[in-house]
Amino acid sequence: KTTTLYAALQRLDAGTLNIMTVEDPIEYELAGVGQTQVNPKIDLDFAKALRAILRQDPDVIMIGEIRDFETAQIAIQASLTGHLVLATLHTNDSVSAVTRLTDMGVEPFLLSSSLLGVLAQRLVRKLCVHCRRQDENGRWTAPGCARCNAGYKGRTGVYELLVVDDPIRALIHSRAAESELLAAATTTGLRSMREDGQRLVNAGVTSQEEVLRTTRD
Repeated sequence: KTTTLYAALQRLDAGTLNIMTVEDPIEYELAGVGQTQVNPKIDLDFAKALRAILRQDPDVIMIGEIRDFETAQIAIQASLTGHLVLATLHTNDSVSAVTRLTDMGVEPFLLSSSLLGVLAQRLVRKLCVHCRRQDENGRWTAPGCARCNAGYKGRTGVYELLVVDDPIRALIHSRAAESELLAAATTTGLRSMREDGQRLVNAGVTSQEEVLRTTRD
């Protein structure tokens, strides 16, 4: 998640934008970005650090993780007042992020006005490029060799992007069930992590078993 967030920040122009982060811990130093690490020993949590950051007129705020209602509330309020807010959240898939935030106490009408999109992701192991083979049915496997771990070496991501358009926004506002949100998103192009993983299977990057292991229907 951190790598994805940092990659997103590096696509922004730190020379013209005031970009600030609250993290636990700071894993990489980013040039031109103001980074703050939370410190429980001095009672500096995400919420307190966010309040301090908002007084410094940032354009972009990155929150390492939204863990509680107070942090979520400040993040929503910041986004409603013109800041771009990037954050992480622990959920099973992209649609579940809406439920998670409302369960924390965020009002659906505020969430529908502020949420732009959710990217869910999982890591899958990559087949070893030295010993992978394609059988007569086109199925990729790797028996294992001295250069890998039981046929796998390295990892890559599978992704699921929920773009919050007007129909999705209306469903969030009306407290629609996850199944309704998923159905609406699927009609406008949402591809599940398992479906996204299939492109890696077809290309021989990973195995069908690995995609099935790490994703759900």
